Amino acid sequence: MLRPASAAGRYYPASKEKIRSVIAPMEVKGVAKERYLGAVMPHAGYPYSGGVAMAVASRLDLPETVIILGPSHTGIGAEYAIMASGIWQTPMGEVEIDSTLAHSIMKYCRHIKADPSAHQYEHSIEVQLPILQYFKPDIKIVPLTVSFGKAETLAEIGHGIASALRETGREAIIIASSDMTHYESQADAHQKDSLALDAIIKLDAAQMLERIQQNHITMCGFAPVAAMLTAVKEMGAKRARVVAYQTSGDVTHHLDQVVGYAGLVVEQTEESPQVALARAAVETFVREKKVITPSAEISAELTGEAGVFVSLKKLGELRGCIGTFEPRFDNIADEIVSNAVSSSSKDPRFEPVSEWELPFLSYSVDVLTPPQAVEDMGSLDAKKYGVIVESGHLRGLLLPDLEGVDTPSEQIAICRQKAGIAPDAPVRLYRFEVQRYY
Repeated sequence: MLRPASAAGRYYPASKEKIRSVIAPMEVKGVAKERYLGAVMPHAGYPYSGGVAMAVASRLDLPETVIILGPSHTGIGAEYAIMASGIWQTPMGEVEIDSTLAHSIMKYCRHIKADPSAHQYEHSIEVQLPILQYFKPDIKIVPLTVSFGKAETLAEIGHGIASALRETGREAIIIASSDMTHYESQADAHQKDSLALDAIIKLDAAQMLERIQQNHITMCGFAPVAAMLTAVKEMGAKRARVVAYQTSGDVTHHLDQVVGYAGLVVEQTEESPQVALARAAVETFVREKKVITPSAEISAELTGEAGVFVSLKKLGELRGCIGTFEPRFDNIADEIVSNAVSSSSKDPRFEPVSEWELPFLSYSVDVLTPPQAVEDMGSLDAKKYGVIVESGHLRGLLLPDLEGVDTPSEQIAICRQKAGIAPDAPVRLYRFEVQRYY
């Protein structure tokens, strides 16, 4: 069975050349491609949400098959409808359905019905295909529309998908297609989307559904996301993270009625204890204005004394960085908590972090070795060593291996500027190494 493109020329361009010209500039260069268990990608027109979708796709080391769960906007066909065999056409070429996996999913989930009519005019899955084809022209898919349903039903679908993947041995990624808040102000969209995304990054489908209902969040693909979260947790997922977020207002500059778009990836790796502690410290302080006290039985990695820097980034852009040259506490755990709180609230370059920003933050923790005095720049290496520049009571520090800082002379110049040390003032130089945790 052939499913011709129905959204081409409306949600995305109608020719291969035009599609490539639109999305190629949106590709995120220089990011590592990884095998993720799941993802969330938006499905609006490419001018509005294409950049967010490409921020996700640019990070995917795509396997042979992609299971795409999308909401039904048309209401046509079965409530949970799979197209179990055939070909989907887009201007980028033909996409084959992984029939073996599709039939296995149906076997394990009684709610899912084979119904091509549900897919005939639905755009939520189709708009993902040219982006995936851009990176992997021979991609195979399993398309499944997941409409409104009880939490138990959505969980059953997720369990069925995980069971089918185990049975077939397929290494597939599950992509949930969803936009976020619809037609509310930019400020309201930020607040409401933050509530839903906070639950998603914790892989908590039940909490996400509860928050959507209680806060009237008009996220169209909540059902696909809930089913995806159940499946990936069963497959060993540990966390999700937001890699991109924007609203239609960021494009049109009309902020009274916007639609939100979020891009997430789901990982099998856990946060390090250092980063988990920094995140907990920031979230507790921002939400409750309380400074947490680390457990009396802290892990060995958090004992001992060391200088620590905690850096916050919001969707890849620096949002705060505060640290200590030398330890102020008798354990690394307290050092992390103190500097994490300061990074979120006392960095003079930024306003304090707001609660709605929390799901968009990523963290890194640098634990410093004791500084060593050096005689000249010949003993420095911008990638390996951080630098301390000292002149009288003035002292500036720069961490190693920072983007855009490639030479010791650049490190020293930045340290002078940060500390208010004149370019020609005599200085003492120190170097240190860091163990960086993400």
